Amino acid sequence: MKKELIGERRGRPKKFNEEKALEAAMRVFWAKGYDGTSLPDLTKAMGINRPSLYATFGNKEALFQKTMQLYAKSSGALFEESFASATAREGTTRLLKKAVEKFTNPKNPGGCFSSQATNFPGISANLKHMFAYCRGAFLQALQTRFDRAIQERELPGNVSTRNLAEFYVTVYHGLGLQAKGGSMREDLLRVVDIAMDSWPARPSSPRRTVR
Repeated sequence: MKKELIGERRGRPKKFNEEKALEAAMRVFWAKGYDGTSLPDLTKAMGINRPSLYATFGNKEALFQKTMQLYAKSSGALFEESFASATAREGTTRLLKKAVEKFTNPKNPGGCFSSQATNFPGISANLKHMFAYCRGAFLQALQTRFDRAIQERELPGNVSTRNLAEFYVTVYHGLGLQAKGGSMREDLLRVVDIAMDSWPARPSSPRRTVR
């Protein structure tokens, strides 16, 4: 009978929702940064004890990596939504404006998670690699869309899509830093307008020769 009870206990489902717990952890890291977040901060927000945290998510760094993956997934969805059925310019404008809304939403900790949470001394090689990978994936996605814009004659053929993507990725992260510093939404939206004024002029259509 004892063995049966032990088996039942081991087989019982967990008493917490892993997805919600992970989102709660992400928001703590987002608000306090990696260094500023303690294990008690995490267990309180996640509604679990320390043994459950370790058993389900691993140590603090492993948990942080999972929250970065969760945020990257959310950012990817924002990217797809922004560029769906849109020109490259329209999509870039939407992306930056949606980012401003996200960074200044009072329901969120403020700013960009990836900039806030990974800005700490002594960051491990694994986390550096992961952050670089996420930024690189974002950069590549933008460049790929801009390459298509050249093929569709939305952008001039002499434009460096790599440089253009670097510019707008930098604007994106800069908006997050400014939002974290207290900049108002209206001010950041004006920055977006200024950034979009730098969009390369569309190539002119070839003139038809009248005979």
